[in-house]
Amino acid sequence: MRLTEGKVRLINEHDLSMVLAWRNSERITRNMFSDHVITMEEHQRWFAGLNTGTRVCLIFELSCRPVGVVNVTDIDLDNNKCSWGFYLGEAGLPKGTGLLMGYHGLQFIFEELDIRKINSQAFAFNESSVKYHKKLGFREEGLLIKETKKKGRFEDVVVLALFKDQWQQHRIKVENALMKYE
Repeated sequence: MRLTEGKVRLINEHDLSMVLAWRNSERITRNMFSDHVITMEEHQRWFAGLNTGTRVCLIFELSCRPVGVVNVTDIDLDNNKCSWGFYLGEAGLPKGTGLLMGYHGLQFIFEELDIRKINSQAFAFNESSVKYHKKLGFREEGLLIKETKKKGRFEDVVVLALFKDQWQQHRIKVENALMKYE
């Protein structure tokens, strides 16, 4: 998969219905920390609060078609860190699409926002997300035992992080991995 096949851009008002449909789908909510059905009114309030200095939402496009979301939250310029979350909204995409989305999301965060550290969390039961993070170069920083209630049960949460200098070294491995999908 070529790097030029993907890109990220800021979300706009025209994306809202599409993103809300993705976000409310069972395929996405089963791995989210907040899994209630989001109303359009709630979604519009979320959108109005973006780009205020602490949050940015990006749309990932594959060959000029919107297929995913990268959320950058908790932007802390004093400590030069943030958190992120992501999902592919479309199903049945070519192998490597998620990796390409992560690549472009990380490039934006580290280069455009000039962040030094990205924090992330994933439910321990979401092994594919933990594996995905590690493929992008994230390292585990801890495990929060029975941290968050999901479907009536407290679940463990894996804490991960990636520093800018680590990404700069690891980025080549991701680029090489993406070439295998061509």
